[in-house]
Amino acid sequence: MFDTIKKFSPIIVAILMALIPTPAGLTSEGWYFLSIFVGVVVGLIIEPVPAALVGLFGVAIVAVLGLIDPNAKVSSNWMLSGFSNGVIWLIFAAFMFAQGYQKTGLGRRISLLLIKFLGKNTLGLGYAVAIADGILAPFMPSNTARSAGTIYPVVSNIPPMFKSTPDNDPRKIGCYLTWVGIAATCVTSSMFATALAPNLLAVNLIEKGIGYSIGWGEWASVMIPAMLPLFVLTPWLAYVIYPPTQKHSPEAPAWAAQELKKMGSITAKELMMLSYAFLALIFWVFGKQIGVNGTVAAVFVLTLMVLTNIITWEDVLTNKGAWNVFVWFATLVAMASGLKKAGVLAWLGDLVSVYLQGMPEASVAILLVVLFFVLHYFFASTTAHTTALLPLFLAIATPLVSPEMLPKIALMLAGSLGVMGIITPYATGPSPIWYGSGFISQARWWALGAIFGGIYLAVMVGVTIMYV
Repeated sequence: MFDTIKKFSPIIVAILMALIPTPAGLTSEGWYFLSIFVGVVVGLIIEPVPAALVGLFGVAIVAVLGLIDPNAKVSSNWMLSGFSNGVIWLIFAAFMFAQGYQKTGLGRRISLLLIKFLGKNTLGLGYAVAIADGILAPFMPSNTARSAGTIYPVVSNIPPMFKSTPDNDPRKIGCYLTWVGIAATCVTSSMFATALAPNLLAVNLIEKGIGYSIGWGEWASVMIPAMLPLFVLTPWLAYVIYPPTQKHSPEAPAWAAQELKKMGSITAKELMMLSYAFLALIFWVFGKQIGVNGTVAAVFVLTLMVLTNIITWEDVLTNKGAWNVFVWFATLVAMASGLKKAGVLAWLGDLVSVYLQGMPEASVAILLVVLFFVLHYFFASTTAHTTALLPLFLAIATPLVSPEMLPKIALMLAGSLGVMGIITPYATGPSPIWYGSGFISQARWWALGAIFGGIYLAVMVGVTIMYV
C-alpha cells in the first residue's frame, strides 16, 4: 500500500494542487502547468520511478494537454526542445570522458600516484584524495563518477590496512578519509562549470531565463579564485574538526606503489586520454576566441576517443548512466523553459519581489544566495534543486536589480550548487556512496554538514559581496 502511494504521489500532488482555484494574475493553463511542474519536482525528490521517466512523463502530459500552446505542432516542438539543446549534448559527451578515464585506468593511476607521494601521513592522504578529485574535476561533470566511481574504490582500500572499519575503530582513519572525500568533491564541483552536471544545466537555464551565456572561462575566472583557498583548507579543516587518531600511514604509499607496479607503465591509451582531456579543456576555455562551440568540441573529442579505441561505440550505446542523464536533463530543460512560456515565472517573481522592494542590490544578492543554499536541505538531488529554484530566483531578482547585476547574481547562484552538496547525506550524487561506507553515523554527518556547510556558505557570501 505504501509503495503504491509513493509511486503515485507526484501525480496525487499535481492533481490536488490543480484542484485549487487558479490564483489571481495567473492563467488556468499556467496554474495547471505549475501543478504538473511541482509534481515532477516531488517525483525527482522521492524517485518512485527513475528520474528520467519522471521528466519524460512531465513534458508528455503538458504537451498532451496543450498547456504551453493549443497548437499540436508547437506543443510537440516544445516537448522535444531539450533534446536538441547543445548543453545537454555537452553533458552527454563529457560523461563519455569519464568512461574513458575509468576504462583506460588513468583516473586510478592518478589517485595511486598521489597516495604514493603524499600518503606518508594521514593529512597527506587527505590531500592526495582532494588533489585527485581536483585533477579530474574539469573533465568529469558527474561528481558521482569522479568521486564515487573513481576515487572511492581506491580510498576504500586504505582504512582496512590500519584495521579501521565501520565496526572497529572508525575514527582511526576511515572517518577522516570519508569526510575529506565528500567535502573535497563538493568544493571542486563549484570550481569548474564542467565539474558538475547541474552546473551546465544551470548555465543553460540562465541563458534561457535572462539571455546571458556564462562561458567556461568566465565561470573559472570567478569560481577558481573563490574555491581554491577552500580547496586547500578542506583536508586540514577536516583534520582539525574531525581528527583521525592514526596520524601516520606508511603502509598506504607502499600499497599504492604495489598497485602501480601491477598496473605497469603508463599505456599509450592513457596518454591519448590525457591529451584528449586537455584538447577538450582548451576548446572549452578558448572556444569563443577560436570560433568553436563547447558542445561541438566535446562531440568532436568524443568521436576521436571512439575512432582511436579509447572507448568503443558499444560503450557509447550501452552507457546507461549517460543516456539516462541525457533524457533526464533534456526533459527538465523543457519543463524549466515552460515555466517562462506559461507565465509562471513572471507571476511568482512579482509575488515574491514585492517583499524585497527597496533593498540594496548587494543585500538582495546575499539574501538570494543564502536562501538558495539553505533550501537545499529539502532536496535530495542537485538537479531537482536547480530545475525547481534557479528559474524562480532569477525571476525574483530580475525586477530588483540592474541588468548589469543580474548575470553576476546568476553566476553566484549557479556557483553554489557544488558546495551545497556537503550539508546532508543525500545532498549530492556521491554522498550516499561515502555515507554508505558506514564510517560516519547519520547524526555525525548532519553535524559535520552543518559546520562545513556554514563555512562553505560563508565563503559564497564573501565572494558574492566582492563580486557584485
